[in-house]
Amino acid sequence: MPIARRRFLLAALLPVLTVGATGVLAVATGQQTSAEATATPERNPDAAVVASTTSGSVVQVVAHPDDDLFFMNPDLSRSLTAGLALTTVYLTSGEADGRNEANGSGLKDPEQPADRAHYAEARQNGIRAAYAEMATGDRTGTWKRTVISTAGGGRAELDVLMARPQVNLVWLQIREARNPTAENPDSLRGLWNGKIPTLDAQLTSGTPVKQGYAYTKDQVVQSIAGLLALYKPTTIRMQDPTPGRYHDTGKYTDHQDHMYGARFVQAATAAYAAQVTDRPRFSVQNYLGYHNGTLPHALDPQTAETKTGFLKTYAWLDHQNYCGSPSGCGDRKVAGSPTGRNWAQSLRYARADNTSWLVPGTGGRLYAFAALDGQMAFWTRPGANGPAVGAWTGPTFLPGTGIDPGASTARLPDGRVAVLATRTVLGHGPADYLREIVYAVQAAPDGPFGPWQSLGTPEGADDEGTSAISAPAAAVAPDGRLTVYVRDSRRTLRAREQQPDGVFGSWQRLGGEDLQSDPVTAVDAAGRHQVYAATTKSVLAWTQPTPGAPLQGPFPTGLPATTVPLSAAAEGTGVRLYFRRPDSGVVRTALVTAGSGKPQVSSVTEAGGRAGYGAVGVAGRLLSGRADTGTIGTTGLGGPPAWTESQMLYAGAPAGVLEPAGSTTTAVLGLDAQLHITTTTPASPTPRTPWHRAVPRT
Repeated sequence: MPIARRRFLLAALLPVLTVGATGVLAVATGQQTSAEATATPERNPDAAVVASTTSGSVVQVVAHPDDDLFFMNPDLSRSLTAGLALTTVYLTSGEADGRNEANGSGLKDPEQPADRAHYAEARQNGIRAAYAEMATGDRTGTWKRTVISTAGGGRAELDVLMARPQVNLVWLQIREARNPTAENPDSLRGLWNGKIPTLDAQLTSGTPVKQGYAYTKDQVVQSIAGLLALYKPTTIRMQDPTPGRYHDTGKYTDHQDHMYGARFVQAATAAYAAQVTDRPRFSVQNYLGYHNGTLPHALDPQTAETKTGFLKTYAWLDHQNYCGSPSGCGDRKVAGSPTGRNWAQSLRYARADNTSWLVPGTGGRLYAFAALDGQMAFWTRPGANGPAVGAWTGPTFLPGTGIDPGASTARLPDGRVAVLATRTVLGHGPADYLREIVYAVQAAPDGPFGPWQSLGTPEGADDEGTSAISAPAAAVAPDGRLTVYVRDSRRTLRAREQQPDGVFGSWQRLGGEDLQSDPVTAVDAAGRHQVYAATTKSVLAWTQPTPGAPLQGPFPTGLPATTVPLSAAAEGTGVRLYFRRPDSGVVRTALVTAGSGKPQVSSVTEAGGRAGYGAVGVAGRLLSGRADTGTIGTTGLGGPPAWTESQMLYAGAPAGVLEPAGSTTTAVLGLDAQLHITTTTPASPTPRTPWHRAVPRT
């Protein structure tokens, strides 16, 4: 049924922020401010194109000082190295118990008196040192600290790195929960859930903000939205608003401030998208938090060591008073364990980590999907008309808001395309928060898309599992009926199957346990559907013994542990899986062949080349993914074990398509919120064109 309009309990945004009389401000404006890209004339694909480089601007919003260093790095440091305009907003002061002392297994400080204002100031000092080191190589870089008014009626501290004035830090200095999981009304959680009418500030000892203030729920939303309106980012980074609970204890898998801070950012992003029109398009990237500590390491040792080095700077490990602050030059709590609880060795995206968002239509047409501005956007490219394919156009937007990052697709037997996503409904009150599965299908092959349809969620109330469902994956029966698969908050596999009359049945339980990845699907040459999901230690499989038979499983595959994201592609009589080796990032692959029982799994081989992290895109024999520098890279299976790297950082995961004539198209969403592509010919796995914008600037 058509989806109802999203409901928000948001006050209108106040005018944009102002800067103090002595302040300095560097505002990032992005790369494109027009409402939509327009069509371009058909062009020779072999003509010269402008190679893509990292562009755009980034705003990160985190709950505490150090959340960015633990959970958004190395994306953060690489964005700074690339010269992007980058602003990080800290919602709380992170004052905790006010004791700035190391208490780790290898480092213990004498007991310190509790002083929350001084401890919060020390954390600020550590952040400034780490950012200066990431941006300039010198932790002692000078910052200009000023006061700005917020759209929520309070004040914030604005810090500008003088050697790189496009690097800004904004401190809202709201009181933190002071406990990772225990319910405390005086917290972002209490404010979001209506336990308190306002939440007070916790000012640091050295801040130029001298007057206290308190925020209502709507004022926090307005303050964040006002900062987005000021900086106009093309990429917004935030934490995970639906992290889930551990089922043995019922505790959140992440800090409550991370979760509820992210929900405030969701609401603010929706308000910004709806109310500010003079802005570029933007994408959102969500990052996994504490749960990283229970999973295999996603980063290679060198990258993890570099990341830990910035954390050591933040932690004031050498204990030298280079900053001259009576509060201290960093967070000594982190000095006791600079890698946290196994956090520094990983970076994972909580959403937009699937690779099925590029799909063929009919006649060689391609569709690429991504969530921009909280809506589903798509670009199209017609098939060949003579010796050359047509030009990409877009983005075009499907009606409806609240679409979460990421998209998956399915191609129906008649050539129509279905796009699937999750959608967040904020609702009027905290109990109304909902994340659900939605899909839209073309009315005819290469025709317009119909309205969004809701499949609901296999979850109960949000509080039971924090709406922690995965992105959906879909399989298509020969008669065109969809089956949609999703991982639920209990980390088992669930499915809804479309009936012959078009109506979907109820959510079915397909079992499994400890599922960590989004499920991935593929259909082998015999027409058998297969579903795979990674666990902490291996990969589980569900397969059809014959086409059309009920799905059986879960079956253990015996595959080794992965870094979680999976990709799958049909190959011969089986399905080939792609994943990364923990503590390395090297791409691995194995062929799985279904049968009457447990599927047969080949030995694991490696693509070799330079390490990286995140999901791997597949287009025939061409693989794509993050290289160890964070840029998009490609390699051809069966050739030399070397990756060809670009000069472009990107958001989410790559996607690729093997076209009927044997050529390939691979796509990513840049940090500029634009679609970028590269292509190969049937004769060579080497990209024919460098990475470039699919729709050139006009």
